[in-house]
Amino acid sequence: MAKPMTKSKIVAALAEKAEIPKKTSAAFLEALASMAHREAKNGFTIPGVGKLVVRSYKARMGRNPQTGAPVKIPARTKARIAPLKIYKDVVLGVQKPPKIGVAPAAPVAKKAAPAKKAAPAKAAKKTVKKAAPKKAATKKAAPKKAAKKTVKKATKRR
Repeated sequence: MAKPMTKSKIVAALAEKAEIPKKTSAAFLEALASMAHREAKNGFTIPGVGKLVVRSYKARMGRNPQTGAPVKIPARTKARIAPLKIYKDVVLGVQKPPKIGVAPAAPVAKKAAPAKKAAPAKAAKKTVKKAAPKKAATKKAAPKKAAKKTVKKATKRR
């Protein structure tokens, strides 16, 4: 498995791609992270990646897997990143990654198909396909012989 990108590698890649100094890209990354921290409780979307949301979970009863004893699990509030569909598709290999700096093409709406007119009565003849003749049966396999059963003779112990 490949190593994950570190912050310095991300800063360097952003600086190279946007043709800006590393200090500026580092400041941008810091500003994005601090904004995400502040706005996560309201929902914060990082375009093309995912949405940061805070989810509340109710208290519930669980079980200790070792003893089987019931255990009360308290209510919790968790931060979660819900990935966007395009992100999942790209990561799973369903779709190619979008080009940076190019807006995605708008989906083209399909036009409704024109209504079909009824065919005239004369042309309404149905053609019946004849079934293809079955091929002649080739050599039949010889019936399998029944396996011989071995019978153990009872021996008397003295």
